[in-house]
Amino acid sequence: MNEEIGRWHLKIYGRVQGVGFRYRARYVADNLCVIGWVRNEWDGSVEMEVQGTDRQIQKMLELINQGSYIHIENIERIQIPLEEGARGFHVR
Repeated sequence: MNEEIGRWHLKIYGRVQGVGFRYRARYVADNLCVIGWVRNEWDGSVEMEVQGTDRQIQKMLELINQGSYIHIENIERIQIPLEEGARGFHVR
């Protein structure tokens, strides 16, 4: 049974800057074969685009949130079109 691949734009709030969030996100994404990018925003949130199955993305967010100082309080999600040919996961 194949799971459908989706791409999501996420805005993540909580204790997510200055705690290694972006580098943990890249490490976890690489291990789960999720592609996309992550960057800090001026308002203290983190913006991220992720492409993978729902299961991969959910697992990624769970593993990021297990970081020592990271605490995700809220996530805004918008589904966006797939990026054909996209590779890897990048910190911006």
